[in-house]
Amino acid sequence: MKVRIRKKNRDGVVRLESSGEIKEFMINEDFLKPKDAYVSVCFKGKESSGIIDLSFKEIEILNKEVKEKKRFLGDVEVMKFDK
Repeated sequence: MKVRIRKKNRDGVVRLESSGEIKEFMINEDFLKPKDAYVSVCFKGKESSGIIDLSFKEIEILNKEVKEKKRFLGDVEVMKFDK
């Protein structure tokens, strides 16, 4: 996974780029507030780590965009490797 970030500071805009491996995928849900649920993607690289939180609305938008462009990907195969 590759993460690219633009961050504003005193000197202007700084661009950060990092890569890592997705370690965990969690769905965080509150039974009292089901509309406030979100998905967390946790990643870790050699010199960086982080968590990306996505709301279900953002997941739906992402899913829609990927569905429309799926024909460009061709045949997708899910591969699992033992550690």
